[in-house]
Amino acid sequence: MSLAAVTVSYGIGALAFAIPALLIVLQRSARPEAPPLALPMAVSALWLLAVSLQQPLGLGPGLVVLSELARNAVWFGFLARGLRRLRPDVELSPWLRQILLGVVLLIALSLTTQLAYLVAPGPRLAYVGLIVLPTLMAVAGMVLVEQFYRNARVQDRWGIKFLCLGLGGMYAYDFYLYAEGMLFGEPSAIAWAARGLVHALAAPLIWLSYGRLTQFLPVAISHRMVFHTITLVGAGVYLLLMAAAGYYIRVFGGEWGELLQYAFLFGAGVLLMVVVFSGAARARLRVFLSKHFFRYRYDYREEWLRFTRLLTSGEPGQQVCERSIEAIARLVDSPAGVLWLRREDGTFHRAAYWNWSDLSGSLPADAPLVRFLEQRQWVINLDEYRSDPSSLADVELPDWIAQNPRAWLLIPMLWHDRLLGFMVLEHSLGKLRFDWEVSDLLKTAARQAATNLAQMQAAEALTVARQFESFNRAAAFVVHDIKNLVAQLTLLLANAQKHRHNPEFQDDMLATIESSVARMNRMLAKLSNRSEHATSGEVELAGLLQEVVASKRGYGLKPRLHLAHTGLHVRADRERLARVLGHLVQNAIEATPYTGRVDVKLSRDQHHAVIEVEDTGTGMDAAFIRDKLFRPFVSTKGTGMGVGTYECKTYIEELGGDIGVTSAPGQGSRFTVRLPLVSQQVQEAA
Repeated sequence: MSLAAVTVSYGIGALAFAIPALLIVLQRSARPEAPPLALPMAVSALWLLAVSLQQPLGLGPGLVVLSELARNAVWFGFLARGLRRLRPDVELSPWLRQILLGVVLLIALSLTTQLAYLVAPGPRLAYVGLIVLPTLMAVAGMVLVEQFYRNARVQDRWGIKFLCLGLGGMYAYDFYLYAEGMLFGEPSAIAWAARGLVHALAAPLIWLSYGRLTQFLPVAISHRMVFHTITLVGAGVYLLLMAAAGYYIRVFGGEWGELLQYAFLFGAGVLLMVVVFSGAARARLRVFLSKHFFRYRYDYREEWLRFTRLLTSGEPGQQVCERSIEAIARLVDSPAGVLWLRREDGTFHRAAYWNWSDLSGSLPADAPLVRFLEQRQWVINLDEYRSDPSSLADVELPDWIAQNPRAWLLIPMLWHDRLLGFMVLEHSLGKLRFDWEVSDLLKTAARQAATNLAQMQAAEALTVARQFESFNRAAAFVVHDIKNLVAQLTLLLANAQKHRHNPEFQDDMLATIESSVARMNRMLAKLSNRSEHATSGEVELAGLLQEVVASKRGYGLKPRLHLAHTGLHVRADRERLARVLGHLVQNAIEATPYTGRVDVKLSRDQHHAVIEVEDTGTGMDAAFIRDKLFRPFVSTKGTGMGVGTYECKTYIEELGGDIGVTSAPGQGSRFTVRLPLVSQQVQEAA
């Protein structure tokens, strides 16, 4: 590259900085509150002018080297002034002090090295003082610019964004220039000549910011800023070290040197990407920074905004439980969690899970753990409990929680000091230490999540109540119509007795009408909710299932009964239990084509009778089973009212049993009903 190109390029850059510096000085009296940009822009202009005139005037290298160092020092001072002007009520962060101290030491080291080079020139001093240290100065400049922008208030970034773009672009180009020099021993001649034009393009951006600013912006340091800065600095240092290692591999690698250099640099880049995108690495870096650079571990404003945003995302009423688990788990960088909620009978059953499907179980309402969580309202560290059970002598944890090695924290979900549920989280990816700050944050977040869960339950209960109200209103009209029909049929029956000309015809007519009246009266009694009270007694399941299956023989697809055990008795209302089981068999028949099959099986599992209704029909997907199957007034049949499966689940749970379903689209379904056997059979089995 010719000397004329260097002279012209840096001359244009000097002019681009000198004119704004002069205008700022002239406007200083009219705008005393404006940022002090005149000095750094003037020093930049002098440095560019010195480089431009070095060859034509024969200026010594010492003037150029020291002028560039002065340019960096003045700009660093300008940025450091912004970083040091925090709010009066905010204590200066240890991390901020370390940044400023590091910048001062870097300037002092650069000055000493460059003076030593001017006194006693040598290749090593030239490489360190003219290439390595300027590279570190460029990295320091990018760090200060990044901190300056990140710490500014959102409403003030409009005024400084062009200043940060200009300065950041200048130092980014310097980093590229000197990093290339570290690899090849000296900077590229073309890149060095273009440097003046690059600075000339950055000067208007800085001048544009001057017109927007009315005062020097106060800034505040944040956890996020420190995290991103450390990541940026660490990546920069890593790349510098890898570049140096690659250079030495190329120099000392012989004929394989260049090939090994490319392979090494590619591997180093892949390793950097793996670390950057590692969730565990990011979590551990956050824990390290919070532990060593901040008085408090969390930036509560950022954490609460993120927690609220995640908790309220998505459609209203959908996956509230899963979002609650994820929102609380991310506060401690936990990768998985499970949520238990209280049912109407007071027992606690698993309501949802996030990345943890194999942890399940239930707790009765009078369990010691439930009383402990309601009274103490503590977050339990399960690692401490496993190592020293006496530390929580007042509580007895179930084995399926205490013995699970993945379980780390048990968090109570309180709603008006009543235990709505609890959550279990897996160990933190960042190996977070559990202390009072983590405990307070999780308890507060759990209360907020419990509020959303309580609202979800209240909304579901209100929806069901409104649907039942609508159903009852419709039933009232049906009852009215049936009453009219019964009255007409009764009158017809009374008049028909006057016509006895054909006794056989009259007898048949009377029998038919009497049967219709009887059936409608029973329907009327049920719809009017005036049926006789259900009486519970011992029901023999084998005979009951035979009656249920026999009642479905009229269909084209006939169900088959398999009795692995007989003589099993449960306590229930026989008619209602037959109706519930008949509904399951009826649904299976209607969902299965004529060529398929429906099997009804009876077996025994310790103290429970197990009834399975299996078909090869259309099946159901997981979303329908989870969200709609057992909800009232939801049906896949066009004429169905959607209360059958809801009644099945409600009555079976009322008997102390449970109902489960496994299904897949196109592969059929299997409903499994478990009912407790009567106490006599339980004693005989024992």
